[in-house]
Amino acid sequence: MSSGNRSEAVDVQKSYEVRTYGCQMNVHDSERLSGLLEDAGYVRAPAGADGDADVVVFNTCAVRENADNKLYGNLGRLAPMKTKRPGMQIAVGGCLAQKDRDTIVKRAPWVDVVFGTHNIGKLPVLLERARVQEEAQIEIAESLEAFPSTLPTRRESAYAAWVSISVGCNNTCTFCIVPALRGKEKDRRTGDILAEIEALVSEGVSEVTLLGQNVNAYGSDIGDREAFSKLLRACGAIEGLERVRFTSPHPRDFTDDVIAAMAETPNVMPQLHMPMQSGSDTILKAMRRSYRQERFLGIIEKVRAAMPDAAISTDIIVGFPGETEEDFEQTMHAVREARFANAFTFQYSKRPGTPAADMEGQIPKAVVQERYMRLSALQEAISWEENKKQVGRTLEVMVAEGEGRKDGSTHRLSGRAPDNRLVHFTKPAQEVRPGDVVTVDITYAAPHHLLAEGAPLGVRRTRSGDAWGARTAAAAKPAGVMLGLPGIGAPAPLPAASAPGCGRD
Repeated sequence: MSSGNRSEAVDVQKSYEVRTYGCQMNVHDSERLSGLLEDAGYVRAPAGADGDADVVVFNTCAVRENADNKLYGNLGRLAPMKTKRPGMQIAVGGCLAQKDRDTIVKRAPWVDVVFGTHNIGKLPVLLERARVQEEAQIEIAESLEAFPSTLPTRRESAYAAWVSISVGCNNTCTFCIVPALRGKEKDRRTGDILAEIEALVSEGVSEVTLLGQNVNAYGSDIGDREAFSKLLRACGAIEGLERVRFTSPHPRDFTDDVIAAMAETPNVMPQLHMPMQSGSDTILKAMRRSYRQERFLGIIEKVRAAMPDAAISTDIIVGFPGETEEDFEQTMHAVREARFANAFTFQYSKRPGTPAADMEGQIPKAVVQERYMRLSALQEAISWEENKKQVGRTLEVMVAEGEGRKDGSTHRLSGRAPDNRLVHFTKPAQEVRPGDVVTVDITYAAPHHLLAEGAPLGVRRTRSGDAWGARTAAAAKPAGVMLGLPGIGAPAPLPAASAPGCGRD
């Protein structure tokens, strides 16, 4: 067997399936896991394989209270399938693996590999070791071994890409276990980030999303408080890069220089997702969020002054321990004032291992549900009102893949406006590919999407559309060389300048 990244050709081609739960960080980590497995000679199982693969990888999330129940339920469903399929392997990684470690194999002894958030690059080696030694391999690193963007990556999109600029988090929010599982913030070198983006653009990517646990805290690890705004401006100088987004920023670090960079850099999109979590100063203090309602709304006001058309979204937790009706009304007030384009609202659930899980004043489920419904109704009305303001506007929409579930029956296509609003539009007579840009007039607004019912005003074919076409054509060709079992030894990292990359929490 070869000692490099790839094995010698064998008669049987091994397949893999990666199942992802949780945040954008996990989504992009799964792109890396797929890249590692393909680099080791595996091929992706067909869509809908549902466990019918030689290797099934679970990339887990530990944020939800029932995350472990969901994992073990899925593992249980695979147990009989593994019994019937000799040589099948199951791996569990991600935040829950980092947290539970030995517990996973004790509860599901048919699992072959458990790996953590800091050593995803070891997956092919651990699978090979488990196969040779015929016993489970558990390897959890306590700190980052290498920045993940140096790993091979199988990007899900030909026209848009995640790019990690940092990993980890220095905050201590009482509802969040992520810092304990992802570690302290570690920033990438700016030059490496820009080199990766340039490489992606050369491959046809026209939109990147910069990712970090607290993306705008970038620079704290390298001692430059304005590093994030400088990075945004540097992205503006990359020829061929049409759209830049980022997620998720923290209000504590959202400074005026970032707002100025957003407003003054043409390819930074007029979109901001900034988690508020609560509008109550009392609850924000209990959450250990380092801002208060006035500070948060002040940021929103500054952003709107600099970018009047910006679409602002947020995250809100309802029913945090100790939340009174007055606290909840403060959240409702903040939502009315902020007028978010949309909000991801969550009913508080205990995160095992977090301070909030042991706090007094846990709110009864019925109360949390009732407040959640009231908040959702308010935000739905605001979202609809804000979307109605888009009617009559002419927008450039980047055609997306898989965004419109009804496109086939409605004879429409779908894509994203510069502010990231979802737009369904009439299919033009000429061919349009994901990554191409269509100019449309908005004629109707619903709470969660816009419609452009007339014929598009124009279609711009792009390098991204070309890249999508090339990928689609390549995928349609039958496989050539049959590759097999992964080679022994850690995969050689790609150069930073050519490594695609990354995700969000």
